[in-house]
Amino acid sequence: MNPSRLFILRPVATSLLMIGVLLVGIVAYRQLPVSALPEVDYPTIQVMTFYPGADPTVIASSVTAPLERQFGQVPGLSQMTSTSSLGASVITLQFNLDQSIDIAEQEVQASINSAGTYLPADLPNPPIYSKVNPADAPIMTLAVSSDTLPLPKVEDLADTQLAQKISQVTGVGLVSISGGQKPAVRIQANPTALASYGLSLEDVRTALAAANVDQAKGTLDGPRQSFTIGANDQLLSGAQYRPIIVAYRNGGPVRLDNIAAVTDSVENTEQSAWMGQGSVLSPAVIVNIQRQPGANIISVVDKIKLLLPQLQSSLPAAVKVSILTDRTETIRASVKDVEFELSLTVGLVVMVIFLFLRNLRATIIPSVAVPLSIVGTFGVMYLLGYSLNNLTLMALTISTGFVVDDAIVMVENIDRFLEAGDSPLDSALKGAGQIGFTIVSLTVSLIAVLIPLLFMGDIVGRLFREFAVTLAVTILVSAVVSLTLTPMMSARLLKSKGAHKEGRFYEWSERLYDRVIQGYGRTLKWVLQHQTATLLVTAGTLVLTLFLYVVVPKGFFPVQDTGVILGISEGPQNISFKAMSERQQQLARAILKDPDVSSLSSFIGIDGTNLTLNSGRIQINLKPRDERSATGFDRRGPRKPHAISVLDGRYRSERGRGLVAKIDATTSFSDSACRCC
Repeated sequence: MNPSRLFILRPVATSLLMIGVLLVGIVAYRQLPVSALPEVDYPTIQVMTFYPGADPTVIASSVTAPLERQFGQVPGLSQMTSTSSLGASVITLQFNLDQSIDIAEQEVQASINSAGTYLPADLPNPPIYSKVNPADAPIMTLAVSSDTLPLPKVEDLADTQLAQKISQVTGVGLVSISGGQKPAVRIQANPTALASYGLSLEDVRTALAAANVDQAKGTLDGPRQSFTIGANDQLLSGAQYRPIIVAYRNGGPVRLDNIAAVTDSVENTEQSAWMGQGSVLSPAVIVNIQRQPGANIISVVDKIKLLLPQLQSSLPAAVKVSILTDRTETIRASVKDVEFELSLTVGLVVMVIFLFLRNLRATIIPSVAVPLSIVGTFGVMYLLGYSLNNLTLMALTISTGFVVDDAIVMVENIDRFLEAGDSPLDSALKGAGQIGFTIVSLTVSLIAVLIPLLFMGDIVGRLFREFAVTLAVTILVSAVVSLTLTPMMSARLLKSKGAHKEGRFYEWSERLYDRVIQGYGRTLKWVLQHQTATLLVTAGTLVLTLFLYVVVPKGFFPVQDTGVILGISEGPQNISFKAMSERQQQLARAILKDPDVSSLSSFIGIDGTNLTLNSGRIQINLKPRDERSATGFDRRGPRKPHAISVLDGRYRSERGRGLVAKIDATTSFSDSACRCC
């Protein structure tokens, strides 16, 4: 049975089929999302509970412990971690990778409802849960600042105009705001004044709750007309709160401003954020943008950049929007580099084929099969929901050697019949029929090697599954091309050996190859005559290999410089917010003095990432590699740029004043390649 016979005898149909595969692959390539790594969803849910004024001990016993007892009964839970800090409890639940996040979300909600009776009755709000992905870092970070407008007004503009418009961009999943200060009215009661009037804080609270409502007032229904009462008792500013009558004493009203200081302030005074560009550090609202799962990172960022000028024009002139971090810069460079290497690999393969075949017609056949197999793989990748990332592109690069093997085996076997004097058509039919089963067996054996990667579990398996499947699909497409297009082209392009005379290049290279073969024969003869020495060299090579395996640095992914550094600052447990703010600004200014630093964003306060008031975080953006004073790698990994080296000494000097800084340099795919502190 000859599977290639139909395709050899139907060259037009075969050509149209391959053109269709090529077009499908090109269209799919333009639709494939681009990312640094394959999309891996970690089924993780974070539960946050705020209990203002409670110390960590009270939070742990009255909030965290009851919730943990209920969460421990959720099926599929693989890991649970919790942090109890001043006024906040954060519990992170990580489920098995095969667990549906939607089902886990329902179980978590049921557990929160069950724990409601055990939680403090005066909790301002019930626990809040949200689905999070620890591996989904923001693709872009913006800073919104103003030299004249107050920060609460800037936060209001960023929340109501900027964030909402960006959220509407196709591919944007989440837009979060850090350091924002939402407007609020703060009332600070005077204990002495309260005691003189015989009032308590509960009396003040009751009066405020009764005066500040926004509820239905009812209707007035008369014989002819009906009126709906539309009065709004909601108070929005401190000036509206001050005249509130709390009680009557000695026949006169006791107003709120008689017993308390009423000011227009913000909801949370213990959150602050700054942006730094050049040598200037200023308060700002930090906007972090995350993409939707499966969205094209580069396309999403391009759309946001295209929208920013319109958003800037809609904001007041005093408000500035700056791009601090753009994660796509390294992704673009990485993908572009891999694409160049893939093209270079294909070119080198074609050149090597020509040097050994020394026949332009014979070289064209595998030269067409290689790119066609790679492009055809894009169509399958699109159907499987894969993306163009470092691992899939690496699989395509590696597959180039496998892809060309099938085509060369087919061409060589057909060429053997041509040398015997058969016509090109008969040679193609005989050669394809004889070698077809061999190509199928080669394909099956190569795919069998990838089976361990296909069935590998946990995070590593999820990441390398796209790599293994992409490589397997490319090999499979290569086998199909080698059984269809390659023999058909051989029947049309190759000529009988007696029909033409070999050129000078062929004769010169033939003499060169003969000398190479003779040299190999002499070296083989010497090896066979010195078998003991050969065995000793083999044993020494094995020992050296084992030694190098031990000393060579190991890691989950190759080291890569992304130009972004994540810093965590930590102060004493009893540090005040004002002191922590001063230290954080000193640290940020010291970082900005480094010539390798382009910009930074800094934040302190309690949110979903920072869990204590004495901790802060800094995201440092380095200049491009060409503009830095020191870059490179050593045997331990990435060599620290001049920025980090200089900062080490500054951090140690700050440490003596109660501040410790830890730096995680995001110089690998996993955002945590090296640490210095």
